[in-house]
Amino acid sequence: MAALTSSASNLETHENSDVVRSRSGSNKSEPLIPGLPDEVAELCLLYLPYPYQALVRSVSASWNKAISDPAFLHCKKSLSLPLPYLFVFAFNKLTAKIQWQALDPRSGRWFVLPPMPGHYSKAGSPPGLACASLPRQGMLVVLGGSDAECSMRSTLVYRTSTNQWSSAAPMPTARSHFDAGSINNNIIAVGGSGTCENDSVKGVDCYDPERDTWAKIATMPTGLAKYDSHVVGDKMYVTEGWTWPFNFSPRGLVYDSKTDVWRDMSFGMREGWTGISAVVDNKLLVISEYGDCPMKVYDHDKDTWRYVGGDKFPCDALRRPFAVSAVEGSIYVVACGLNVGIGRLSESEAQKGELQVEWQVLPAPTAFRGFTPSSCQVLYA
Repeated sequence: MAALTSSASNLETHENSDVVRSRSGSNKSEPLIPGLPDEVAELCLLYLPYPYQALVRSVSASWNKAISDPAFLHCKKSLSLPLPYLFVFAFNKLTAKIQWQALDPRSGRWFVLPPMPGHYSKAGSPPGLACASLPRQGMLVVLGGSDAECSMRSTLVYRTSTNQWSSAAPMPTARSHFDAGSINNNIIAVGGSGTCENDSVKGVDCYDPERDTWAKIATMPTGLAKYDSHVVGDKMYVTEGWTWPFNFSPRGLVYDSKTDVWRDMSFGMREGWTGISAVVDNKLLVISEYGDCPMKVYDHDKDTWRYVGGDKFPCDALRRPFAVSAVEGSIYVVACGLNVGIGRLSESEAQKGELQVEWQVLPAPTAFRGFTPSSCQVLYA
């Protein structure tokens, strides 16, 4: 109790202390926790980890009111309390079941998310959807896909603060088998297949989650067939990537959000992009989808890829297909069966400027054995 009282005292000096206590005087007849001042009780609620804050809404009306208050969420962010969680979208081929789950990488615990509504609630449907996120806002966005072989315009949003899905403004363009990413807190939907005639979409749509509106941005000069993409700074890099049997050299494009212009991807980046990508500290990396899955980092100045030193990729524990994300100096690789490899990156002591990686594997629960990852996103919660 002394520690909590000390923390509460420190909180009172914080610039948002008046926000935390905004409801204290309005509900004196129903204390949050009997026997505790509301200021201390609210501090206890602030430190509840995800997803328990959403679960405790059902405890009482006063708890639900406190946690639902925008001031509560603002103060949680101001105190830097949200922590990164890994959100994985997976598919079970045997049961045709689709499922979202979240991993706490600190404890290794998994939490199953509520099912997506509408068309997305059907087992195995819709295929070809795209996922993107705004990590610091705790927001996950699921777009498009196909239903009965026709592409969809649907937009779904999941928020960690409520542990709930909601429908948002639909995309201007129906899309399936496309990609999406976030630039400057906006979601960019790129390419894909359009109508039932399976035409290629060159148009690009931009979603503003604050206004819940979509807008058209610069059209791609050409349609691409297979997608991997990532955002580094103000640029979005989109590539077809190398696919077996490697008969055709992949194409690639780069979108500059400052000038709203697409240009061709540089030769070295395009030819060396041989796997799925992640960005760590503004460094673009790929886990190569061949051989023993070496990791490479792109050198913008030399337009070349360099191999990352350190541990070899744990191929025995992590089997393709992969879904990849990254946060705070680590890369997360979700593999078949939802085993997760955590690669911690650092600068080599022997060679200055060279990266090395140290791998740790988190085995998944046996209940996930039949699942194959489709997407993974990092969100703060």
